[in-house]
This record gives sequence, C-alpha cells and structure tokens, in this order.
Amino acid sequence: MSSPCHFCNSAGRELLFDYTAPPAGETHFPSLDGAGYRRKVFKCEGCGHFTSVCEMDISGIYSEEYVNATYRDEDGVRRTFERIVGLPAAKSDNAGRVDRVCRFADSYFADGTERRLLDIGAGLAVFPWGMKQRGWDCTALDPDPRAAEHARTVAGVKSICADFLTESLSERFPLVTLNKVLEHVPDPVAMLARAGGLLHEPGIVYVEVPDGEAASDEGPGREEFFIEHLHVFSAASVALLARRAGLQLLEMRRLREPSTKFTLCAFLTSS
Repeated sequence: MSSPCHFCNSAGRELLFDYTAPPAGETHFPSLDGAGYRRKVFKCEGCGHFTSVCEMDISGIYSEEYVNATYRDEDGVRRTFERIVGLPAAKSDNAGRVDRVCRFADSYFADGTERRLLDIGAGLAVFPWGMKQRGWDCTALDPDPRAAEHARTVAGVKSICADFLTESLSERFPLVTLNKVLEHVPDPVAMLARAGGLLHEPGIVYVEVPDGEAASDEGPGREEFFIEHLHVFSAASVALLARRAGLQLLEMRRLREPSTKFTLCAFLTSS
C-alpha cells in the first residue's frame, strides 16, 4: 500500500508516467550508470501533487556530482552565469523573477524597510545578482563550496556555504527566497518551515516550483518531471505546503516562462 500524500494525506494515487530510460534532455549522472533506469511519477488523487519514485539510489546526485554533471567545472558555472545574465529581459526567466519580486516587495513593505534577502539554494546566484542591481543587500546560501565561492567572487554577493536544514543562522531577513529548490528535497514542508523561521517581521518568503498540472498535459518528456525533481506541484499542493509549514499564502501565480518552463510562484508570510 502506498504512503499517504505528504500534503493532503490522501492514500489514492494514479500512475502517470513510467520511465525505463532517461527522457531526452535529462542530466546524465554517472553514478547511476549500470543501475538499470527505472522510476515512476504518481499523481495524488486528492490534491494533484506529483511524486517521483525511483528504483535507483539517487541520494548521491546532490553532492559534488550535481555541479559536475550540470556545469562540468567552475568555468562552466561562470559561462552559464554570464550567458543567463546577458539575456535580453524578454527572454530571461530571471529578469521576470527579479521584476516580480521587486514589485511585490515595493507594494508590501513600508517605506524604510531594509532591502535585505537570503536566497536559499542559490546555485548560479543569478537571482541575488539581479536583486543586487536593484539595490538589495543579498546573501546567497548553497551547500556546494564552488557555488558559494562563485556567488561571492563572480556574482558579487555575500555567500554562505552550508546545508540549510542543519546550519544555525542567527540573522533574520525581510525576504527569504527559494527558487526551484523545494522540488529537489525529500521534505519540502520542513525546508519551507525553516525558511519561514528566518523572517524579520514583517517579512515574506518567495518560492518557485515546477507546475506539474500544466506540464503533464505535454507528456513525460517535460523537464519538470526529470529525475532530480522528487516533487512536482499543483496549485492545491502549494497552498497545502504553505499551510503545513505554518505560513500564510498571500498570492500565487501560474507562469509559462521564456525558457518554456511551467512554474508556480507564491508569496508567503508568517501566519
């Protein structure tokens, strides 16, 4: 019998996609070679949340291998960063994200509120870099030392190299962001709850996650369902995620980004 849904506790689930080989475009992780590719994506019959269940052990792909497989080396990280920040605004997911967050923050915060943010799972640090250009004091947190060093030396923002779920952080922030992060962790509720605990009142948490409802209409080859995504969200599961993390949903939007990614984004605050 399957485990209850992490979000709505429904025991009912539908097998949506059954993979016996990597879909085209999925990142190749050498540690999985020879393991026999087999995984399934299920859809919750209650809230519509999508869960990936692997028969391979993928616990190691978020160590050094993830950066190696995605960007190859430090030069690859820099080249990818430069390509993304050099895109015209109309073709840039990140430019849209920066505009979206700045507009909401300007409407939410009173005049004089410090423009400080913590970006969790910063990766290439393109988002904190973009927010810095708009006058924000940005800190990028990432567990990979190369990503943290890149954020400091290339993106030009403060950086912390740490596992967010175990690191003790004393500073509080008006804005905490998790951009395309929660889908990669086994327990997104725990991570979001911890993020909410870092808010300096009044404060907001901004999240982006893949939109499985929109992506599933285009079939199993969509990148939203690639192996590194343990969770793919529905509008209902985002709302339940916020509630279970002790946060209040202020606004949710459904996007088709310039990159063609299907995305759900949400602004949250303390309950």
